Amino acid sequence: MKKILVLLLITGLMAGCALNLVTGRKQLSLVPEAELQLMARDQYSTFLTENKMLNPATNADAAMVARVGSKISAAIKKYYDGKGQTSILEGYNWEFNTADSKEANAWCMPGGKVVVYSGILPITQNEAGLAIVMGHEIAHSIAKHGNERMSQAMVQQLGGVALQVALAQKPQQTQELFLMSYGIGSQLGAMLPWSRQQETEADKYGLIFAAMAGYNPQEAIPFWQRMSAAGGEKPPEFLSTHPSDQTRIKKLNQFMPEAMKYYAKS
Repeated sequence: MKKILVLLLITGLMAGCALNLVTGRKQLSLVPEAELQLMARDQYSTFLTENKMLNPATNADAAMVARVGSKISAAIKKYYDGKGQTSILEGYNWEFNTADSKEANAWCMPGGKVVVYSGILPITQNEAGLAIVMGHEIAHSIAKHGNERMSQAMVQQLGGVALQVALAQKPQQTQELFLMSYGIGSQLGAMLPWSRQQETEADKYGLIFAAMAGYNPQEAIPFWQRMSAAGGEKPPEFLSTHPSDQTRIKKLNQFMPEAMKYYAKS
């Protein structure tokens, strides 16, 4: 019986692997993106209500976040529309908000729900640096890395049940898995780490997205150097799920020629 259950689980996992149109690789995707986007809207609304947010109409930093986000999202839409891949952004209704927080962090939920914490802005230093951060986080979302992490966590912790079943039977645990999957809610005490492959993909496409929006992708190198140096003995929250090391810098330099081609066309 145990062997049968294992075989059924393996078969289910194999069936749950889908081809990612952005990265071109197969990844575990047990949760329909539409369901995650619906959950994201609820969690995003809750976050905005429970945290102090800066008004872009009266705050220059919040206005900058909104401006950079608007440019990046417009460039991404134009790019995928031009490739006939509009389905990649299906259900995306972009929102860009700035949390008044000393935490150096940023994230993007499914459907384009973005928050930048004001604590990361002294490290980004300028719009191009901010575009690197936002491009990176948006790349995680568009490449469905959060879906992949959520699916893996649901298999490990909830037995691979459907999202609706998990929400009905274990609502609190499921919501915490969602928040941890997207790097939100450090008060939970832990966050699911991005894999090396996910980080590499987010770095690559984040550079391209920022470049397409008219921001110099070369700003990525000094930004990640500043981010690494800012941590001291305890790295910023942003680095708890986004490791920064010489390998990252090396790969960014490898991706740079391609990104610069998009920057030249922007």
